[in-house]
Amino acid sequence: MKDKKVIVTGGMGFIGSHLTEKLLEENEVTVIDNEATGKIDNIKHLLGNKNLTIIRGSIVDLDLTEIFKGKDYVFHLAAIPSVPRSVKDPFASYEANVTGTLRVLIAAKDSGIKKVIFSSSSSVYGDTPTLPKREDMPVNPQSPYAITKATGEMYCRVFQELYGLPTVCLRYFNVFGPRQDPTSQYAAVIPKFITAIMNDESPVIFGDGEQSRDFSFIKHVVSANILSCGSDQTGIFNIACGRRITINELVSYVNEILGKDVKPEYVDSRPGDIKHSLADISEARKFGYDSRGDFKDELSDVIKWFLNNV
Repeated sequence: MKDKKVIVTGGMGFIGSHLTEKLLEENEVTVIDNEATGKIDNIKHLLGNKNLTIIRGSIVDLDLTEIFKGKDYVFHLAAIPSVPRSVKDPFASYEANVTGTLRVLIAAKDSGIKKVIFSSSSSVYGDTPTLPKREDMPVNPQSPYAITKATGEMYCRVFQELYGLPTVCLRYFNVFGPRQDPTSQYAAVIPKFITAIMNDESPVIFGDGEQSRDFSFIKHVVSANILSCGSDQTGIFNIACGRRITINELVSYVNEILGKDVKPEYVDSRPGDIKHSLADISEARKFGYDSRGDFKDELSDVIKWFLNNV
């Protein structure tokens, strides 16, 4: 993708900031973010770029049609991205993730956007035992967050069928990488474990630790967004690496890389959490997606970033 004018909603967030950084190499980027979960620090190294425009505000409140006019593509990442948070406050998740997505799609339709790339989630599959997860499987959401993402996908499909707005829905599987916030009570497991073990504190494992995840390195997620946008493909695609890592293995790897032997603390499982997650990523290969990489090498890169920045 080159010489395009693009929108990134949630562009100050963990994934959004990495996507913004990559897109800015050859495009004009407008970031929309209300800083509810994103942080200006995530893109502070980009602030001098003349091709970057920042709009502070919520997709629920802004005049998105006016903002989208004259732009080519929308990468829609703005959301409240947490299963536990959605369990605690389902309405806030609904408003940000469903109402917000609907407003993005309406504005994209009305302003002539060429394609919308929607960030969805593997949580839509729920705890169905079939592995690997395939895009043609029925969705079975187990949390309000998962319901909001499944709803967003359905809106994308309907807007394509009714209004001719091309859409892509990317179902992310447990994304990790630099700049992921470890401080929130809703933080993802990898940054929480890294910072805990760095500080010789026991990482907390919900359940027995034998639950597994298809951890996806951030560079692959960024690549998937850009490749899918530039292709003629539409629809739903799993974005992962096609490998299973247990939570107990994760603790072992972090300890090994840091040269430590910190024991985890086991507590009861959380409502809404799923047991196993593994993706079939063959559909995404249709637009050139390539997730090859070694998990321990990727984890080492993230740990180096945390050692230098936290």
